[in-house]
Amino acid sequence: MAAIDLNADLGETVDGVPTADDEAMFAVISSASIACGGHAGDAASMHEAIDRAVRFGVAVGAHPSYPDRANFGRVPVAIDPPALAATVAAQLDALRRAGADLRYVKPHGALYHAVIGDPEQADAVARAIADISSTIGRPLPVLGLGGEMARAAASVDLPFVYEAFLDRGYRPDGGLVPRTEPGALLDDPDLVAARAVRLALTGEVEAVDGAIVVTAAASLCLHGDSPAAVVMARAVRAALDDAGVEVRAPW
Repeated sequence: MAAIDLNADLGETVDGVPTADDEAMFAVISSASIACGGHAGDAASMHEAIDRAVRFGVAVGAHPSYPDRANFGRVPVAIDPPALAATVAAQLDALRRAGADLRYVKPHGALYHAVIGDPEQADAVARAIADISSTIGRPLPVLGLGGEMARAAASVDLPFVYEAFLDRGYRPDGGLVPRTEPGALLDDPDLVAARAVRLALTGEVEAVDGAIVVTAAASLCLHGDSPAAVVMARAVRAALDDAGVEVRAPW
């Protein structure tokens, strides 16, 4: 039986207000990337997310970002590598101290994209993850698209797990269409569900120009803060179940 992980970015509370229907999302996913204070989230939301993860049997990952709550972590930030490593380490530690059984780490937003191409920032993030891995006593896998982050993870003996996005448009080179450009966001449940099945069974996704992108993704991502997130997540889970694809965490 084919198997795939289904992850979502959750716990993204801003000023005490959730940005997603976390209860509904946790019911259909297998891994949750939890905001830990950089772009969103606070002590209460972290505890609540951890409790939900336990209740639904969902693996918990940390979702650190640039320390930029004003822009939800989606704008590049000029920050030197030591400071970046320190803020990522603090965010991971905050989630761990909230009681999380951390299984992986996935950078958020602008940081996620920066570490694909910026070796210094990728190394800083990898060092922070390696440090907390030593504290936990096991290496924490890094989840992402690859590039410099995959190299940096390997350099400090961290596993790297590739993911693919169900609700984001792809460029023919395998990168994501910037959110400011047409075709960046997908919200059709049927289209997204069909994309999930294709990715799980063939490792292929269609780019905005019709080109076929091949990926070794072991995890599929839906953004919890999308307006149609719950409808899409339920459609994806139903389609994967109907196709005989087991949805389970790889951590």
